[in-house]
Amino acid sequence: MKTSDGMFARIRATIRKIPRGKVATYGDVAYAAGFPGAARQVVWALHGSGGFLPWQRVVGAGGKILLPGVKGAEQRFLLQSEGVAFLGLRVDMKQHRHAWPMSRKTKRKTQRTRRS
Repeated sequence: MKTSDGMFARIRATIRKIPRGKVATYGDVAYAAGFPGAARQVVWALHGSGGFLPWQRVVGAGGKILLPGVKGAEQRFLLQSEGVAFLGLRVDMKQHRHAWPMSRKTKRKTQRTRRS
């Protein structure tokens, strides 16, 4: 198995965790999967998934739909059918952004930072 296969598997598993009615940015997914800064790899993982993921729940920074034409319209339609609200052309991220649970390691770092 290639290294990218393992990476893509983790990214796809992370995307599956985004609940109905919520969205995450490409960068959010990369970070939650353990690959900060790998937003472009999230695109490739989605591209090679065969459409068996909740792909519509992954959007660009600020809630922007990045897919052009019919696919972009389909993404918006699917999100709206899940109850996701839009502010103009963007998802209302304050209302619909998925909050990833913090890992134990991240919690410890946050607690140490607050004590300082």
